[in-house]
Amino acid sequence: MEYSVKFDYQDISQACVKCAKCIPTCTIHIANGDEATSPRGFLDLIGAYDRGELELDKNTKKIFESCFLCTNCVEVCPNDLPVDRMIENVRNDLREKFGLAWYKKLFFFLLRHRKIMDFMSKLGYVFQTCGFKIKEAGMKPRFSFPLIKKNRLLPSAMKKSFLNSHPEIIENGGKQKVGIFIGCMANYSYTSIGESLLDIFKELQIDAHLMKAQLCCSAPAYFTGDFKTTEYLAKYNIEYLEKQTKDLDAVIIPEATCSAMIKVDYPHFFEQNPEWKARAENINKKIFMATEWLHANTEIKSILEQKGKSSDIVTYHDPCHARKMQGIYQEPRDLISQNYVMKNMSNSNACCGFGGVTTQVENHEYAKVVGKIKADMIEETNADVVSAECSACRMQINDSMDRAELKTKFRNPIELIAKALKS
Repeated sequence: MEYSVKFDYQDISQACVKCAKCIPTCTIHIANGDEATSPRGFLDLIGAYDRGELELDKNTKKIFESCFLCTNCVEVCPNDLPVDRMIENVRNDLREKFGLAWYKKLFFFLLRHRKIMDFMSKLGYVFQTCGFKIKEAGMKPRFSFPLIKKNRLLPSAMKKSFLNSHPEIIENGGKQKVGIFIGCMANYSYTSIGESLLDIFKELQIDAHLMKAQLCCSAPAYFTGDFKTTEYLAKYNIEYLEKQTKDLDAVIIPEATCSAMIKVDYPHFFEQNPEWKARAENINKKIFMATEWLHANTEIKSILEQKGKSSDIVTYHDPCHARKMQGIYQEPRDLISQNYVMKNMSNSNACCGFGGVTTQVENHEYAKVVGKIKADMIEETNADVVSAECSACRMQINDSMDRAELKTKFRNPIELIAKALKS
């Protein structure tokens, strides 16, 4: 098939007026200060590549893989240039020329095969204490691994995944029937997110459908440039969600990245394929981020108003895939502030520095630089809890706070809401 949009690299590159509005907001430029990896630098290089003046070699590969895809540049660009989508397409060209690293091939293979992933997760749970020290927020390597250096906080494997811990349909009274698209990290590591969502549905007497045959949303593969895996997973999930949503009032996703991938990036990816683009857009009518959907539910607001207010101070980090791509930022704040003391950090909209698979493994030094900036913002608030509706942000921020020796805990807003309901 024709993957994604066939951009006119030359026209878009020349449309950049070099106004530099993107520079102060660019996450990678903040990390390394290199003009080549700034948005306008990327555009110049992409234009040269399109003209045949630049060959895709290991040096340009490193440059194009350094972008965090935070979309800050897209948000401030006066010409609305799709820098992020151009880089995603060039990364697919890089994948076709250089192939994928073995660990990426393995990871994306597991994302395609749920049962094998379940087995590997169980194996990881059994043996994780051999190589890692388990902490409340995750686990730290006892020694350096080839791809993972010592003193880094990573998500722990759980004994049982969220999807395998419950029956597929949980009846709570039948006021509504809502599906859960849980996301890989919440399914295998941060399982308390799904458990909290079930607690909320029980309180609201809403039946929960776990949709156990769901697969990864494909975001890790898409941002890496593996469009073959993206196509497979996207088509599978679209077909699956088409069947499921016929009998559901809504599908709730407590993960900003998964929600943005399905609602925004699926239609982008299938831009050249009208049939699949239309199918992707059609399922979006019933798909919501969790706080987006709960915010529209007057009953949950009424229940939360009757609960006590905790003295815990909560600061909120806006995931790039929530605020910038879906316009969701006030909803979680409104819900959390009902029962907690909210305190804004200096720039909640700044990227946390996760950046995707390549950044976390090959360019982690950049992630650490950006993560320290976010950790300093959190420390300034003296917050007891930092919250964000994204497990990728959770992984990155937990690691950054651990390096900064902060005692602040991370909680998804769904966990905070469920805790308030029990007070």
